[in-house]
Amino acid sequence: MTFCSKSIFLICIFFSVNLFSQSNRPQEPKAPYDYTSEAIYFTNFKADSIKLAGTLTLPKNIKKPVVAILISGSGPQDRNEELVNHKPFLVIADYLTNHGVAVLRYDDRGTAESEGNFKNATTFDFATDVEAAIAYLKTRNDIDTSKIGLIGHSEGGLIAPMVASRNKDVAFTVLLAGTGVNGAKVLETQSRRAAELAGANSAVLDENEKLSKIIYAILRTHSDVEIIKTKITNELNDFKMKNPTSILAPAITPALIKQQFNILKSKWLLTFIRIDPKDYLEKTTCPVLALNGSKDFQVLPKINLEGIKNGLEIAGNKDITIKELDGLNHLFQTAETGSMQEYSEIEETFSPTALKIIKDWILERFK
Repeated sequence: MTFCSKSIFLICIFFSVNLFSQSNRPQEPKAPYDYTSEAIYFTNFKADSIKLAGTLTLPKNIKKPVVAILISGSGPQDRNEELVNHKPFLVIADYLTNHGVAVLRYDDRGTAESEGNFKNATTFDFATDVEAAIAYLKTRNDIDTSKIGLIGHSEGGLIAPMVASRNKDVAFTVLLAGTGVNGAKVLETQSRRAAELAGANSAVLDENEKLSKIIYAILRTHSDVEIIKTKITNELNDFKMKNPTSILAPAITPALIKQQFNILKSKWLLTFIRIDPKDYLEKTTCPVLALNGSKDFQVLPKINLEGIKNGLEIAGNKDITIKELDGLNHLFQTAETGSMQEYSEIEETFSPTALKIIKDWILERFK
């Protein structure tokens, strides 16, 4: 659900590991709910007519409410974006619906009740799933089809402007820890910050960053696999020869160079590295709320919020709200350090402060 890359030399723990999980989740709503909750299905005709399954929650006593589609982060997620015994999308949907905003959330393709193949899909494919959700909502007569917006978390915060930039009837987008710089930069900064939190030596990190930049530049510039392998091999060997005193020079061996080729096996990761959000932000003109936590180590707030702001300003967007929320991590939990190890230990699923900001921002524009 979140970005977590393998650095070129320093390995970041993947988010899919089984972190110890607390069971106390006080924000998680329990049925019966004070709103209508409907199991729904819709079809992505752009992807072999796969059927996607989800839940649409509708506030009571509001005719044709504004509606938000929740878009999950990287990795296969169910409609609640469940991880380490937290269900952030369930909490968000419950809160917004109780305050008058309808919410559609769905299982990612190939996950839970949804059809399709997740493993072979890219960010661009996931964007078509969102467009299928929009098309489905437009068939409903119990929502305001002119007020359909997107709320994307992490990779979902990249997908939202992708969709909004080419679908001018998207009424708004909310980017939760969305990216504002290209995928390579996201992974570079994420890996370094993760290693810093783990206590890694700064000199090693500096050298690792140099080598990471070399490899990511090759991956972003070339598409032919053999050319990529040749250039990575030549560039790393050249670095070793020209920098014999580098702390990482002894680590540059034929075996390690070969390890770097593993990245070529992931269609999703290669695509993500090459995507630049500015290509879509610069074409997004609907109202945008971009939030990030000050302790987010996976999508660093300053560089990404600045990139989002710059892209939207180039688009001539007249309604931009950018906020860095103090003390929140990548999952928008109130955190001590922001490290991944805290995710499961924190009882809070999603900051009440962030929930209120999202709700107020939407309702100020779309009542």
